Parts: sequence; structure tokens; C-alpha cells
Amino acid sequence: MRRRKPERSTPRTLLIAATAWLLAGVFLLPYAEMLVTAVRPAAELRDPTYLPDEFAWSNFVGVWRESNLGTNLRVTLLVAAGSTVLVLLVALPAAYCTARMAYRGRKLFLLLVLVTQMFQPTSLLVGLYREFYQLNMLNSVWTLILCNAAFNLAFAIWILTAYIRSIPVSLEEAAMIDGLGRFGALVRVTLPLAMPGVVTAGIFTFIAAWNEFVMGLTLSTIPESQPLTVGINSFIGNYTVQWNYLFAGSVIAIVPVVVLFAVIERKVVSGLTAGSVK
Repeated sequence: MRRRKPERSTPRTLLIAATAWLLAGVFLLPYAEMLVTAVRPAAELRDPTYLPDEFAWSNFVGVWRESNLGTNLRVTLLVAAGSTVLVLLVALPAAYCTARMAYRGRKLFLLLVLVTQMFQPTSLLVGLYREFYQLNMLNSVWTLILCNAAFNLAFAIWILTAYIRSIPVSLEEAAMIDGLGRFGALVRVTLPLAMPGVVTAGIFTFIAAWNEFVMGLTLSTIPESQPLTVGINSFIGNYTVQWNYLFAGSVIAIVPVVVLFAVIERKVVSGLTAGSVK
């Protein structure tokens, strides 16, 4: 077989590629500045040079020693993971019933789900604080898990409902004719095909819980129970700001999210066709 000659790049293709690289550089520039500041010595924080004369990698060690960042990171991991699992456990059955079963009030249910998505956590903070104070649940990881799951549940139901509706019902019917019950057809046929929606809902829930700040600041009043976003804020004082530690903590905070995307990205494509072949 003759090998195809590589197509020549047209001026339009080169222009699009150059624009894409330029936009990527603009979006990555703040992260580069954050990384440079994270390894800048405290004596060079006010220097006008972009790169420091000496890289202070010890900032990443000092940020652990001089703060509760390790504890805050553990709290954030528990809250983000717990919220994601809880949202998926509740949203999957709700989305499946909404997409597959014609029950009275289905449109009203979806409308109520959409309306709850419009509420901002800041508008309910006073009520949430009073409620969890009376239940003696302040400074608890479970409180943050419940709140984050509640505010991300509506979006997950909408995403999963749309994905399950796009899956032909005939696949489930064929599986049930072959001897599977409805639950077996859901687990072995529908769920693998809906995996892109599950992954999407899980990613958005995890990131939203990971980046949440206001509820963590209000419902967790002691440093040991605060999430990472609130713990990093402790480097901002009344008169001084420890910029090197602040940015070093920010770099540590984004690493788990970047690793999550690197792992999940491969599974999204594989989930598109999983379960479609008997």
C-alpha cells in the first residue's frame, strides 16, 4: 500500500493553530505566575524580575509545617469524595426513574429540580448555620458533605436524565428478554452506556465541592475542620500576606484536580460504547 503524503498546512490552519496556542498561553500564564511565586524566596517577593535569583523549594515544606494544610487537605478530600458518592447514589435512581417511567408529576419534578439549582448557597447560609447549630453538627465533615451534595444534586439529575434518555429502550428490553430483570438491565446495559454522564456529573460535583469556600468558612469555625480553600486563606493576615506560602498552598490544592482529570479523561471515551454490544 502506498503511504499517504501528509497534507500541507494551509495559511488558515496555521492561523487557527497560532491562535489556539496564543489563547492557551494566556490561560496558562496565571498558573505559571502562581508556580513562580510559590518557589520565590520571601526576600525576593517584591523584586520586579519575573524569575527569582534562587528557587526556594523549601516553601512547599514550610507551608506544611507552619499551618494545618495537611489536615485541611484531608478534610477537602473527604468532603469532595463523600459529596460525589452521595450525589451519584441519589441522582442515578432519580434520573433513571425520570427518564424511563411515565409517572404523574414528572415535568413538575424536573421543574422543581431546576428551581433548586437557582438557589445560591450564600442566600441560605443563615438558615443552614442555625439548623446545624441546633443539631450540634457544626465543625463536622458530614455537614459539609450533606451541604455540597444538596447543592450539586440538581445538576447531576439533569445531566444523567439526558444521558439515559439518549439510550434506546430496546437495549434494556432485549436484555430483559434474555433473562435479566430491570435492575440487571440497568446495571449491565444502561449504566455502562451512561458512564459519560456519570463521569461528567461526578467531575462537576467533585470540583464544585473541592473549590467551595463560603459554606466551609461559615459551618467550620475551627482550623482542624476547615477545608483547604479556607485553610489557604489563613496566610492572608490583617497587615501582611505570606505570598510565597499562599501560592505554594494553591499549587498543592490544584494538583489532585489535575491528576483526577488525567485519569478520568481516558475513561470518558471508553465509556461511550461500553455495554452496547451483546
